[in-house]
Amino acid sequence: MLTEDQIQRYSRHIILKEVGGKGQMKLLNGKVLIIGAGGLGAPIALYLAAAGVGTIGIADADTVDVTNLQRQVIHFTDDVGKPKVQSAAEKMRAINPDVNVRTYEEWISAANIAQIIADYDFVIDGTDNFAAKFLINDACILGNKPYSHGGILQFDGQTITIVPGESACYRCIFPTPPPKDAIPTCSQAGVIGVLPAVIGSIQATEAVKYLLGKGELLTGRLLTYNALKMKFRDVTIRRSTRCPVCGENPTVTELKDELDAMNVCDLEK
Repeated sequence: MLTEDQIQRYSRHIILKEVGGKGQMKLLNGKVLIIGAGGLGAPIALYLAAAGVGTIGIADADTVDVTNLQRQVIHFTDDVGKPKVQSAAEKMRAINPDVNVRTYEEWISAANIAQIIADYDFVIDGTDNFAAKFLINDACILGNKPYSHGGILQFDGQTITIVPGESACYRCIFPTPPPKDAIPTCSQAGVIGVLPAVIGSIQATEAVKYLLGKGELLTGRLLTYNALKMKFRDVTIRRSTRCPVCGENPTVTELKDELDAMNVCDLEK
């Protein structure tokens, strides 16, 4: 049952017929894991905390660097050198003391991901390399965890929501990682600072909608965005019967790290 303070804090949610008091309780009882506390993870973490998602996990082994501050808005100048998960957790708790923030100051790998995602209702991929993206996809498909994929580079972003057994997964679009060094890193190619706010906010919205059980999720649709042209494109993605992880004859049946893609940054760090 909501307290008087919570009724006041979440009043703008509660007056929405799609949310109401029952919906806000669903959010407070919900558990979302954010993998990556960088450009995408920053707005995701802030908005989920503000929305009252009761338990938010955030995983990242990196520390705050001055080059991050141009886009990773959850980190401040005084946080340089601090673990990103610690910096992020401080801001999330400051926004909303209702939220239980769990931090994982470690790199996600085949050895730990299944255990980490097990306790969450929804997973959000805000990582910065192909190896992590394929691993998250495979772990969520094999572990039956819905998740949101997001990616950004230069002026372009993309996102899609995957519900195992119901919609296309990341490998339905990209069966295998690209060759190492085939795509430039963000430090080489750059990324406009406001871009992760657009894609990350969409990913946070998908998590909230999933917990509420309302609206249409971005399943079977890859949403792309170009900031220079200010254009969104919605591309229909169907499940592939030949998908190596969710197809009719899967070849990916256990988790492994895609070492060949470990240094490829398709996203933002």
